Amino acid sequence: QVQLVESGGGLVQPGGSLTLSCAASGIISSIYTMGWYRQAPGEQRELVTRIHNDGITDYADSVKGRFTISRDNFKKTAYLQMNSLKPEDTAVYYCNADVRIFGGMRRDYWGQGTQVTVSS
Repeated sequence: QVQLVESGGGLVQPGGSLTLSCAASGIISSIYTMGWYRQAPGEQRELVTRIHNDGITDYADSVKGRFTISRDNFKKTAYLQMNSLKPEDTAVYYCNADVRIFGGMRRDYWGQGTQVTVSS
C-alpha cells in the first residue's frame, strides 16, 4: 500500500557529511509526520528527528545543531542532512511516516533502513 525507500547511507570519516533521502509512494492520501530513527548494534531504536506537516521539527539532543530534517510534500520525500558526523552516529537509519491512505486508514510505515558508518 505504502512504500518508504531510503537512500544516501554509506561510510564517512568523522567530521564529514551525508544526506539521506526517504521517498514515499503508494496510495497515499496524506502524509503527516515524517521522521528518522536509528538503531546501533545492541541498542534500542531511537528517534533522531521528525518533521510535522506544518513544518515544525523535533531533534534528539545528540544531533541538535548538526542534523537538519526537511521535506518536499510534492515529491513525498523527506531529507536528513547530517553534518559534523561522529563515530557514535554509526547506526542503521530508518525512515518513518504517519500516512493516511485512500480509503481512510491511517498508520505508521517504516523504510527498510540504510547503514551509516562514521569511521576513519
